[in-house]
Amino acid sequence: MRSEQEANRAIERYADMVRRLCFVHLKNEADTEDIFQTVFLKYVLYHGEFESEEHEKAWFIRVTVNACRDLLRSFFRSRTVPQEELEGVAAALPQERREVLDAVLSLPAKYRDAVYLHYYEGYTAPEIGKLLGKNTNTVYTLLTRARQLLREKLGGEHDG
Repeated sequence: MRSEQEANRAIERYADMVRRLCFVHLKNEADTEDIFQTVFLKYVLYHGEFESEEHEKAWFIRVTVNACRDLLRSFFRSRTVPQEELEGVAAALPQERREVLDAVLSLPAKYRDAVYLHYYEGYTAPEIGKLLGKNTNTVYTLLTRARQLLREKLGGEHDG
């Protein structure tokens, strides 16, 4: 079991990333907070050692994505309707950013993951491939298709 100091350091370092990743998947604050707590509890209980900060960060991403997917596949989740809607959170954003956020969140999960990790966390396609257990060329394909879907949704002709 990890010490309180280690847990606090991890929370300071990875809390924002874990919350954003959860929100991209779950689209509501209550589920995001549940998974956030689950991820950090798993970290405190994890007995393994990390080779580097990048290894630790990759562990957090993998555990977060898996926990979100588990929740989305759960029987309880499939039989409920979320109380909070994304509109409440998105309303605080400028109109232009709100449209982009809505478009990204409306992408199928396989595209959302790749887009989030590439554009928001700055990972390269080979790194995303390792994190998601996909071939590098598959990641390039997912990013290309996601950009095309976003262009169609947003009416743009260029990346950016």
